[in-house]
Amino acid sequence: MYAILDIETTGGKYNEEGITEIAIYKFDGEKIVDQFSSLINPERRIQPFVVNLTGINAEMLRNAPKFYEVAKRIIEITEDAVLVAHNAQFDNRILTTEFDRLGYNFEKDTLCTVELAKKLIPGLPSYSLGKLVRSLGIPLSDRHRAQGDAKATVALFKMLLAKDASKEIIQKCVRKDPKRQLEPKLLEMIENAPNETGVYYMHREDGTIIYIGKSKNIKKRLVQHFTNDSKKSKRIQLEVAAVTYEKTGNDLIAQLKESREIKQNKPIYNRALRRTFFSYQLTSFTDKNGYINLSIEKANHKKEAILTYSNYQQAKSSLYRITEENGLCQKLTGLYKSDSSCFLYSIKECNGACIHEESAAQYNERVQAFIEKNSYDNKHMLIIDRGRDVDERSVVLIENGQYRGYGFYNLNYQINNIEILRTIINPVNNDRDSQHIIQNYLRKNKVINIVKLPEEATI
Repeated sequence: MYAILDIETTGGKYNEEGITEIAIYKFDGEKIVDQFSSLINPERRIQPFVVNLTGINAEMLRNAPKFYEVAKRIIEITEDAVLVAHNAQFDNRILTTEFDRLGYNFEKDTLCTVELAKKLIPGLPSYSLGKLVRSLGIPLSDRHRAQGDAKATVALFKMLLAKDASKEIIQKCVRKDPKRQLEPKLLEMIENAPNETGVYYMHREDGTIIYIGKSKNIKKRLVQHFTNDSKKSKRIQLEVAAVTYEKTGNDLIAQLKESREIKQNKPIYNRALRRTFFSYQLTSFTDKNGYINLSIEKANHKKEAILTYSNYQQAKSSLYRITEENGLCQKLTGLYKSDSSCFLYSIKECNGACIHEESAAQYNERVQAFIEKNSYDNKHMLIIDRGRDVDERSVVLIENGQYRGYGFYNLNYQINNIEILRTIINPVNNDRDSQHIIQNYLRKNKVINIVKLPEEATI
């Protein structure tokens, strides 16, 4: 759990500042679960430059509560939470000083979104909150007021969590959150899980990730894990101390995240999925008569694949469908062994390429159209689909036939600026597994939109 906050102060000498406004949002990693904000009478003079910056003046604070009057509420909302702020050292120091004046020892672990942003989104010209969120397409209202800045920090932190593929943020917080081990632990984990699509992470007590999975219903999948009697499941049930998760809004991004993060984190109980996702591929070659043939082969990373498949039966079923939908010849797709015509020719569903009645040029035109539609070569596009909330969309970027990453954006903001797109995309290194996942998903599922990008607009 996180307590994301922003504090406005009077300014002045070090450790003599007073709080003029505070806003705290309690955030569970997915949504805000509690919030508190208030003007505060600092009982001291506000520096003129601060009045000009924030607009908060002494008259506004005359009848505001004093810090001791809101201290209990601050303790309650930050209980068992890690403090998150933009320049967290400052906000934590101010709060600690105020509580010291009351004789209360206020100690919290902190995360700084400035430091996290510099690590996860390197190379930006500025990491001040205003310039940073603008560059990332995050809305910001009431700049230099506690509520506006804290709400923008929530959106920024949510984006940083998504970009943290190594899960350093989550693992650190799991180690510091003793309530996650309350008994009965498995029932509590199931109860707290969402009935939504996403990726989930099983942790040992020290925060180490031991298993990564994805599901269209995380709660239902955890029930399966924790009621399974297999040796692997029983070991997981004994070792798991906490389950964290990230909602993805759709299964495509869940699959891509799962594949990438298993390879990156190498959890002990994900051995099988560290290997490649596909074992067969569809390729093409031109025979001695000039006809383009399609062929199912065992996966070969040295050879260009049109499509990839998890197993041979899936590949064969797909090829039957491809042959039928594109008016191809069963003999030239390797589905009908014959020295003469294919079966489809006998029922007048093949134009006779198998016995050279149809010219190679005419036949190859349909094969090339199929290959062009399904091949990633030189493709530049955005795959737009559902996001994690109703007002959000997800985007997957394909550039030069390579998977470049994914991101999320608010529907109120049109992503037509390539520089903004660059910042919201979580960049990844392309691999054949990601290509397999995307192609397989698009074969079986409808997405909201596919936007073709002109070459000059690619990142």
